[in-house]
Amino acid sequence: MTTITQNNSIVKCPKCNSENIYKYGKTPQGQQKYQCKLCNRQFTLSSKAKSRKYPECPKCGQSTFLHHDYKFYSNYRCSNKKCNHSFNFIKVADISPTSSNALIGKANFKRMRYSPHIIISALNLYFLCQASTRQVSKYLFTTFKIKVSHVSIWAWITKFSPLFKAILEKIFPSLNLTSDEWHADETVIKISGQKYYIWFIMDSETRFVIDYHLTPYRGHSQAYTLFSQAVKRGNTSTIVTDRLASYNEAAIRFFTNHIKVQSFEDAVSNNIIESFNGTFKDFYRYKKGFKSFNSANNIIFNFVYFYNFVRGHSSLNNLTPAQVAGSKYSTLSQLNWLLF
Repeated sequence: MTTITQNNSIVKCPKCNSENIYKYGKTPQGQQKYQCKLCNRQFTLSSKAKSRKYPECPKCGQSTFLHHDYKFYSNYRCSNKKCNHSFNFIKVADISPTSSNALIGKANFKRMRYSPHIIISALNLYFLCQASTRQVSKYLFTTFKIKVSHVSIWAWITKFSPLFKAILEKIFPSLNLTSDEWHADETVIKISGQKYYIWFIMDSETRFVIDYHLTPYRGHSQAYTLFSQAVKRGNTSTIVTDRLASYNEAAIRFFTNHIKVQSFEDAVSNNIIESFNGTFKDFYRYKKGFKSFNSANNIIFNFVYFYNFVRGHSSLNNLTPAQVAGSKYSTLSQLNWLLF
């Protein structure tokens, strides 16, 4: 009988403790396999946890098998028939980011002909007073004696979204978005005559719009995209939506409770985000649609940024949602879009 050693120790059968074994090929992971000549037991010297293809059962710690494989999550079931526990793993890498992360433009005011003060004044008129680009041009000439074409003003409105995105990322860690429930809803707009959907998700207590997603589709993959990005920003156990079936699967994966509003008589309503949709629609109707996806995406981001950080709300004692969520900044910073 020839004994086999590894790392200066004799390899023994884990079942009968016999040293009468021989090498028996390798596993798909490249680990050496052995077989006992007495009891025919096959084994490796590596731990079972390292050689497992699927995650272990969170209930009993036994091995599992793939029960169902879906696009955004996989369902596993415990191999132990007494346990038979079923659980899901979300495929985070397969979920695409929201459109709010695909902004195109400038991240600073370098090489701009006019000062940031003039640009911010134009943005305030456009988003706060719903003035048209031609009206903003007339105001700048009347007040500052500056001739700026309406085309340049339109470029300012769509150009600086990456700059505001950078400010948003700096402020987000200081925000507390952990209220009892979040609200999600979608609304329709048109870009060059084509129908698109904007998916919004909002914190109930602060009225802070956590994120949005602009897409031509209205399926469950868009709900996965919206929710996966939102849970990175805050934490809550309950999501409130309408009866759209696209929310069902994603809500189960990311939240503990899913409340679907059936009628206006329900104890929990979706009026908070419906009111925000009405505010956005008033702004959208006045602008008479969008001409391209990139410009629409940038303008929507600027509108949400303006809603969260610049505009005071009467229902929040004239504070902004960001201030209610815990961010502290002065009135001067608020009027200058937190740029100074």
